[in-house]
Amino acid sequence: MVVQMLPCWPEAPQLAAEALVDHFAANRWVQLVPQSGGSVPKLPDLEMPPGPGVVVASGGSSGQPRLCLQPQQHLQRSAEATAQWLTDLGISPEQSVVFNPLPFHHVSGLMPWWRSRAWGASHVWLSPKRMKQPSDLLHFSEQQPGWREKAALLSLVPTQLARLIGEPAGRTWLEHFSVIWVGGAALSDELAQRARSAGLRLSPCYGATETTAMVTVVAPEAFLAGELGCGSPLVDVGLRISSEGALQVQTSRLAVGCWSADQPNQLMPLTDAAGWWTSGDAALLEPSQLGRRLLIQGRLDGALLSGGEVVFPERLEQYLWRQAQCHDLPLRDVLIVGIPNPVWGQQLVALVRANKPEELDALLAVLPSFSTAWSAAEHPKRWLGCAELERNAAGKWDRSYWRGLATKLL
Repeated sequence: MVVQMLPCWPEAPQLAAEALVDHFAANRWVQLVPQSGGSVPKLPDLEMPPGPGVVVASGGSSGQPRLCLQPQQHLQRSAEATAQWLTDLGISPEQSVVFNPLPFHHVSGLMPWWRSRAWGASHVWLSPKRMKQPSDLLHFSEQQPGWREKAALLSLVPTQLARLIGEPAGRTWLEHFSVIWVGGAALSDELAQRARSAGLRLSPCYGATETTAMVTVVAPEAFLAGELGCGSPLVDVGLRISSEGALQVQTSRLAVGCWSADQPNQLMPLTDAAGWWTSGDAALLEPSQLGRRLLIQGRLDGALLSGGEVVFPERLEQYLWRQAQCHDLPLRDVLIVGIPNPVWGQQLVALVRANKPEELDALLAVLPSFSTAWSAAEHPKRWLGCAELERNAAGKWDRSYWRGLATKLL
C-alpha cells in the first residue's frame, strides 16, 4: 500500500491538519513529515493494517529513527483518556481553548489538535515566529474567542518553557493557563522551581510516539505543592518496571507496528505477547496518593558503563543543577558524556556553559566540588567549558554530537 506523504509547514500547520482530515475520510494511511523532509525516512511500500491512520517518526528506544503506525482510533482513545483526566480536575474539556505551539509532524503537535477536535473545543495554532515574541503572545491570545472565559490549555517542551519564563511578558502570558503540559524531555529541577515560584500551573507528563502521547501526568496543584516526577498513569494505562529497570507500558493505544532502517522490508510488532511495550527509559514507580508515581531515571541507551558501574548521567546533571541553584551559581547548562577509555571503559566528561562567558572560570572552580561525594565511576575526570552547549529544537540533548565535540576538546 502506498502511504501518502504529508509535509507540515511550521508557519501554517493548519494546511496539513485540513489535508489529514481529508485523508482520514478517504481511509488512507498518511506519513507526517517536516516541510523540508529533514532526516525522517520515508516508509516504503508495505502491506499496511486497515486504515485510516498516521505514521509518525520516533527516536525509538535504540536511539535510531523509526516510524510508528497509529490508527485514527488510537488518537481518539488518547484524547478520551486526557479528557477524563481534565474532568477529574474539574475542567470541562469541551469548554476549553487548546493552544498549540508544537510541530504538527510530531505526536506532541498532532495530539493537541486532535484533542480539540475530539472534545469540540477551540484550538489555536502558535507559530514558531510568534513563540519567539513573548510581548505579542498575550495580545494575540486576548483576541481569541474564549480567552479568560474558558480554561486555557497549553503544551510545551522544556526549552520553550525556559525561554518564556525568562521574559516578564512570557511569564505573564503563562499565568493565564489552567494547565501547562510539559513533556518531550526531562524538566530540570531548576526550571521546575522557577515555575513554582512564579505560580505557573505546570503538569509534567510522560509519553511517546509509541503510546500516542502522554500516559502519565502530574496535576497542577500537586506540581505547585512540590511533587516530583512525571505523575500517575491515565485511566487507560498500565505501568511496570522490567527486570532490567526499563519502564514498560500497556495500553490500548500503543502503535500497531513500527518500521526502522535496520529491518526495512517489514513492519515489526511493538509489544510482547502480553501487550507490553518496553521503553528505552530507566524508571521507578513509587507509591502516591493516586496509586503510583512515575520517576524517570534516564535513558537506558544513555546509560554509561564506567569502571564496571552503570551510571545515569541525567541524574548527575540534575544534582549539579540543584546545587548550582542552591549556591546561586551562573550555570546555564551542564551535560555529562562518556568518552571511550582503556581503563574506565567510558571516562566521564562534563561540558559546562555559564550564563555569561566571563563567568565560566569562576563556575568551573566551584562546580566540580559538588561531585566529590559521588563514586569514582560517577566522578567526571574532566570539566570543560562549552559556550555553544545547547539542547536541540525539541528540547533534548543530541548526546552523540556533544560526545564527539568533547572528544575533540580533550
